[in-house]
Amino acid sequence: MTVLTVPGATGSRPALLRRFLLRWTVRTLVAVTWGSAAIFAVYILAHYGGAALTGTLGDWNRTLPRLYEPGSLAATLGVGLHFAAGAILLLLGPVQLLGGVRRRFPAFHRWSGRVYAAAAVTAGAGGLGYIALKRTVGGLVMNLGFGLYGALTVLAAVQAVRHARAGRFERHRAWAVRLFALAIGSWLYRMYYGFWSVLAGGAGHTSGFDGPFDMVMAFFFYVPNLLAAELFIRAHAGRKASPAMQAAAVLVLAPAAGFLLIGTYYFTRLYWGPGILAKLPAL
Repeated sequence: MTVLTVPGATGSRPALLRRFLLRWTVRTLVAVTWGSAAIFAVYILAHYGGAALTGTLGDWNRTLPRLYEPGSLAATLGVGLHFAAGAILLLLGPVQLLGGVRRRFPAFHRWSGRVYAAAAVTAGAGGLGYIALKRTVGGLVMNLGFGLYGALTVLAAVQAVRHARAGRFERHRAWAVRLFALAIGSWLYRMYYGFWSVLAGGAGHTSGFDGPFDMVMAFFFYVPNLLAAELFIRAHAGRKASPAMQAAAVLVLAPAAGFLLIGTYYFTRLYWGPGILAKLPAL
């Protein structure tokens, strides 16, 4: 793999060990993320798409209030496009990062990359359109947090395509990693709330999504992802990456893989799985 491997195969034994640990930590994290995000993407399609097919759009409000309000056709279309494009992002994201796919199937990589970028722009623009028309349920802080998230998603998609077209492939891959880090934000948002409900009883969360925890979450579901992405990009910058940087990447990414694996199991068992099965007749 290109983006997902550590460059260099020679060096001292400690250096080889660091590269080996980083390589397999990243591969494990990507595999867990892809599997979990794919399940969540199917849940999105089943839950929101199923509600659209059966004419029960009010079901959208079970996960977040005011997503659907009768008479707001433009806002409903915007958030609907956001969800549909978001599912595409979750399914295609890891595929775009696989260097083996890029080398063996370059035409597929290019065309799926265009679909991926178009989905990112659609998801970001759809979310921004909804915020502009209806505002979020959580008020100013949530408007700012989610608005910045949508704008960054569009920016990352445009930059990834721009650098690819110009042949600046290292920059292209860096922006592709940032875009993927943003794309998984909606999935992590649900997981954070679920874990917080179990571990802290939902302290700081309100039904209006304007409590202290809600305000933090308006930014937390994607800002740490971007910080981790920058750490990942620098750790994979080549042999110039310092031992400390490589070690830090392993220490950050390995617990993240374990956390996501545990979270995926419980969310699939308790929420996503039942939600998918409940909507299968509609699909």
